Amino acid sequence: MLDGFARVSVAVPACRVADFAFNLEHTLELWHRAHEAGCGLVVFPELGLCGYTARDLFFDGHLLRSCLAALHALVDASRDLDPMGLVGLPLRVEGALYNVAVAIHGGRILGVVPKAYLPNYREFEEARWFRPGADVPPGATARLAGVEVPFGLDLLFEGGPDFVVGVEICEDYWVQLPPSAFQVGAGATVCCNLSASNFTVGKAELRRLLGRSASDRGKCAYLYVAAGPGESSTDLAFDADAFVCENGAVLAESRRFLRDDQLVVCDVDLDGLVHERMQTTSFGDVARTHRRSYRRVRFESSPPPMPLRRRVPAHPFLPSDPKTLATRCWEVFEIQSNGLATRMRALGRPKLVLGVSGGIDSTQAALVAIQALALCGQPADDLLCVTMPGLGTTAGTRSNAEDLAKALGARFREIGVSEGSRQILADMGHPAAAGVDSVAALVERLRSDAALADVTVENVQARLRTLILMSLANRERGILVGTGDLSEKALGWSTYSGDHISMYDVNAGVPKTLIQFVIRWVANERAGAWTGDAEALRATLFAVLETPISPELLPADAEGRIAQLTEDAIGPYELHDFFLYHFARRGAPPERLLLLAWHAFEGRYDGETLRRWCRVFVRRFFWSQFKRSCTADGPKVGTVALSPRGDWRMPSDAQVQSWLDAIERWQVPQRDGTGERGA
Repeated sequence: MLDGFARVSVAVPACRVADFAFNLEHTLELWHRAHEAGCGLVVFPELGLCGYTARDLFFDGHLLRSCLAALHALVDASRDLDPMGLVGLPLRVEGALYNVAVAIHGGRILGVVPKAYLPNYREFEEARWFRPGADVPPGATARLAGVEVPFGLDLLFEGGPDFVVGVEICEDYWVQLPPSAFQVGAGATVCCNLSASNFTVGKAELRRLLGRSASDRGKCAYLYVAAGPGESSTDLAFDADAFVCENGAVLAESRRFLRDDQLVVCDVDLDGLVHERMQTTSFGDVARTHRRSYRRVRFESSPPPMPLRRRVPAHPFLPSDPKTLATRCWEVFEIQSNGLATRMRALGRPKLVLGVSGGIDSTQAALVAIQALALCGQPADDLLCVTMPGLGTTAGTRSNAEDLAKALGARFREIGVSEGSRQILADMGHPAAAGVDSVAALVERLRSDAALADVTVENVQARLRTLILMSLANRERGILVGTGDLSEKALGWSTYSGDHISMYDVNAGVPKTLIQFVIRWVANERAGAWTGDAEALRATLFAVLETPISPELLPADAEGRIAQLTEDAIGPYELHDFFLYHFARRGAPPERLLLLAWHAFEGRYDGETLRRWCRVFVRRFFWSQFKRSCTADGPKVGTVALSPRGDWRMPSDAQVQSWLDAIERWQVPQRDGTGERGA
């Protein structure tokens, strides 16, 4: 079972105006399909039992009695159906006619919610037939089949602690202060809109704009369903539009203008929504300021069965739409370069010093630095690019670094750290340097005895590089631009007081999976902005993108191949970025991280591989907090940031064992929806 999720559905049945048997049949058919899909909720269109376009027939006693008969048939049928159903019909209460949604579950009517606001403009004339639900006093009831049931706008339906359903009808969605705005403040996590909504050109986009906005502001799921083409075409047309939004995004939608029955099913992340509300303190402030009293009506609902019915992007930092991705890359680059330019202007006209390795992070920092100089009206040679070959530097990355500096018009220097590192290792009595009087001899010793190539050998190079760069920044009367990205900060993949520190950290908010796309975007869209030889810069950038990710702190093999590949050591960055997003942004516990990854990567990683790298991520994230606690300034770029002055405040000595134990307890799902204990 999928704890923390609710499986919901929106249903568009085929409709005939005033054909009660037909409408009942198709409503029941879709309700059964929702049951078979494991749904806890199914939402039908406004006035669906008779048709929205019945017009003056709403006054007809036969129509009203026929709708009641269809309603009672649905109540009887619901005894054998798991989902709570929300159906629309006209209902006479104490002599007044209302446009209502009736909640049905387990053979009983849970409550009746009237439409709060009636449109009476342009093509709409509902005030001709109905009374506004806003007139119904709190605590009211309606008598149906000899039973008093809750009636009014003060109803919420509770299927579990976090599965709380609010209801509004069509026009309520379009007004400036919809009922759902108060429902979410009272705890509704799923808001439903039973609509008819005739279609006009452009209206589908506007519906989604409203649904995405409501779900984002309300930190909720928003379910919308409109009537299908079976409604009367006398003056209007209907398009069978239905969709589910969650926290600002459309999760699933119908096929518009389809004339057959449609059921749209997806799982909404209740745990994620609750976490979002806890983090967004202003949400609670507004809820307290505009507190309203609601009656809660309980119904039984279980977590949905496997498999998960929602799309989980494997790369949450990367939009799937190419146009949106290009826009995102432009925004990231502008945030980075403008942030650096603002810091530069605050300091006067500082020069910029940057260590370039030929890898993607320092390449991105160089591009940002050149753009920042342009924004400040400073020449490109105010950027000093310094390459510092060490014990593991290969010819390819060394060449990339120099080619990049030249293509950008920056100054370039080479200052090796191999001899200095050998000397420090010898002075401290490290066994790798004992009796070794040259760098070549040190490299051979490290190749022959891998045990000597310890963290001391690696980190002495990183710290020496930072010492050189800081000193050059002082001499240049400039600032040292950092290169470490968001993924490295999450994993602590940096040397404390080495590449961990700088004077401004331009990449701090950009994850590894995104930074590569930003470089590719610059190559395609901006390569000619700073140089007369755009092709040379473009060629260099693509060469960098093809270079394996490596810190190059250990000697290459005898053939010059890189010996230390980062992803072999700590795991695939695509997995770590996935874990980072759902851990830091969505508050997912370990079992949720693994379940989502299992679903998102669709068999690319087996269960034990996911478990292995999740252990690495969680352990390194906890252990590395002390590095993040004293990180340099840098601009926040996306929805995940780890600055101790901003989004992430965590004690450096928090214990990780409970998270690791939860990872071990995770049961690997099977493709048929069952689960078993992982190997």
